[in-house]
Amino acid sequence: MRGGGLWQLGQSITRRLAQADKKTVARRYFSAEAELKKTVLHDFHVAHGGKMVPFAGWSMPIQYKDSIMDSTLNCRQHGGLFDVSHMCGLSLKGKDCVTFLEKLVIADVAGLAHGTGTLTVFTNEKGGAIDDSVITKVKDDHIYLVVNAGCRDKDLAHIEEHMKAFKAKGGDVSWHIHDERSLLALQGPLAAPTLQHLTKDDLSKVYFGDFRILDINGAHCFLTRTGYTGEDGFEISVPSEHGVDLAKAILEKSEGKVRLTGLGARDSLRLEAGLCLYGNDMEQHVTPVEAGLTWAIGKRRRAEGGFLGAEVILKQLADGPPVRRAGFFSSGPPPRSHCEIQDDKGKGIGEVTSGGFSPCLKKNIAMGYVKSGSHKAGTKVKIVIRGKTYDGVVTKMPFVPTKYYKPT
Repeated sequence: MRGGGLWQLGQSITRRLAQADKKTVARRYFSAEAELKKTVLHDFHVAHGGKMVPFAGWSMPIQYKDSIMDSTLNCRQHGGLFDVSHMCGLSLKGKDCVTFLEKLVIADVAGLAHGTGTLTVFTNEKGGAIDDSVITKVKDDHIYLVVNAGCRDKDLAHIEEHMKAFKAKGGDVSWHIHDERSLLALQGPLAAPTLQHLTKDDLSKVYFGDFRILDINGAHCFLTRTGYTGEDGFEISVPSEHGVDLAKAILEKSEGKVRLTGLGARDSLRLEAGLCLYGNDMEQHVTPVEAGLTWAIGKRRRAEGGFLGAEVILKQLADGPPVRRAGFFSSGPPPRSHCEIQDDKGKGIGEVTSGGFSPCLKKNIAMGYVKSGSHKAGTKVKIVIRGKTYDGVVTKMPFVPTKYYKPT
């Protein structure tokens, strides 16, 4: 499922369950439920009113008893707890694991301090994005990373293929896929004070992008101060047998202010934060430069290259890319993925990749790709929605200011 449709699907399910024969609708949307993988929190979601939908082969909650709009606002005002256990965490180990990973991603992994991480992109030979990932250098011989659920199979096959060739030449690297763990994302202003109740470690010394291995609620966890909402928060990799207890403890310690939050609100939150969704805003034919992720290409990597597709990407850095990702405000109905973007004279210049109504700004927002030169803030555009054109304007992203916890 494409993320740009998650909010729309959530609204559709809510309306149909309210207005139509519930048994018919349930059969239509949930008939494949038996074949889907379930996270360790599946029954917990259902017990708390989670509306479960198929997503990347998993049964996942798109929303709970509150609306997607209310859930989005609550995350920004108080906090949201997301089950993201469908995503794939893995560790690379060995004295050459950094050298190996740098052949596959654009980040300066060697330059990361121990216990810190960054967003990066796995690239192909043409410079296109295979996936985006948050990677952490735990120490020189241990890298921890998380890849997207929908990309898991191709990512693991890609890594394994290159690992075999690397090891055949004498490289020391191995991997472990953390299927024994679940992943929770705690996001919003109450994330840190709530989680502090459950650990003895001082979270005020853990900054955005930092990684720690520590005990939380009695479980041995991997903690990364990161997220996908633009808010301060954490992703917590917890042994699966402790997943439900940790979720319960977080909700209890927040005194009801942190709520379980589904994929629908997660999509509107990340769109408001101007963050890409792989499959919508990034794909195999889109380079990191075109996607506006030039900042993620390490300075040393720009000088040395050495990653797949480096020739294409470094040429775009020097000459400029043919298209660029941009943000938009628009009138009329909310733009959706694949809506055409035109210049003010009606000539096609690009396409929307994600769009919707912003619960926080109370207006339409979207992102998409346009020809270079048409991406500058203030540029007037037209967006074609169901055959009709509506006024729009290019605007800077993020749409909602980010609140990452960084050293002052």
